[in-house]
Amino acid sequence: MGAVTDTSRTRLIATDLDGTLLRDDKSVSDRTVAALAAAEIAGIEVFFVTGRPARWMDVVSDHVHGHGLAICANGAAVVDLHRGRQIIDVRPLDRDDALTVVSALRAEAPGVSFAVERTGGIHFEPAYPALHRDPVVSTAPVEKLLAPGFVGGVGGSGWDGGGGWDGGGEYGGQPVLKLLAHHPELEPDAFLDLGRKVAGSHAQFTRSSPSALLEISGSGVSKASTLARSCEKRGIRPEEVVAFGDMPNDLEMLCWAGTSYAMANAHPDVLAATTHRAASNEDDGVAEVIERLLVGG
Repeated sequence: MGAVTDTSRTRLIATDLDGTLLRDDKSVSDRTVAALAAAEIAGIEVFFVTGRPARWMDVVSDHVHGHGLAICANGAAVVDLHRGRQIIDVRPLDRDDALTVVSALRAEAPGVSFAVERTGGIHFEPAYPALHRDPVVSTAPVEKLLAPGFVGGVGGSGWDGGGGWDGGGEYGGQPVLKLLAHHPELEPDAFLDLGRKVAGSHAQFTRSSPSALLEISGSGVSKASTLARSCEKRGIRPEEVVAFGDMPNDLEMLCWAGTSYAMANAHPDVLAATTHRAASNEDDGVAEVIERLLVGG
């Protein structure tokens, strides 16, 4: 599994959730809960660093103990789990950049559909598949979803198909955390490569889903860049951070941290980019490494 950093030099553990800390059924094992608590007792901070939105952080809300910070939406939002999953910092995607990405992907990947993740919820195009567990806030063409004055229908369509609106809450003023692009036929990594090629100068592209689903953030926004900002505020250096991940959206973070572990179940690119290995998420790989870290070996 590789060497473990000396606990005297480790000040922070940064861990992804899905496919990493969480088991496949989205549960947190008792062993993992105990390991996270032991790390905190030893004076090591724990950050959850995930592509999930704040509202999906209930999976770890009962296990935060002293650690209350989560970096969500691939770095676009910092969330205080001790204050009801309140978003305390946002790094938004610019509307003009989002529209440029939409235009480029539509031209190069016919059949693509979009969703817009704002701080207050997610909004879908009619053709976008129901990939998420929470209900869509509004349904409309993505140009409408990105409009500054966008008004959405709560739990239904905010656009009547003829240019009008059916009421609901004001969403246009909420920052855009992510633009999501889904393609029904393309291979996931090929779709990611395409997105970066045609619009990578306007936004940050990554993926974490097994399907052809791109997660698009503002330029320079990633798990790594937001983690680095958070660590700098605390006087924590990269070499004092141990990070865990499994998918392409973890790559920058794993390369930034002084010590990084790819899960045994990780994407091939993640395995190739990291030196150390942890057991799979089903085998409590994060907990196992923390346990060895705390005993100095």
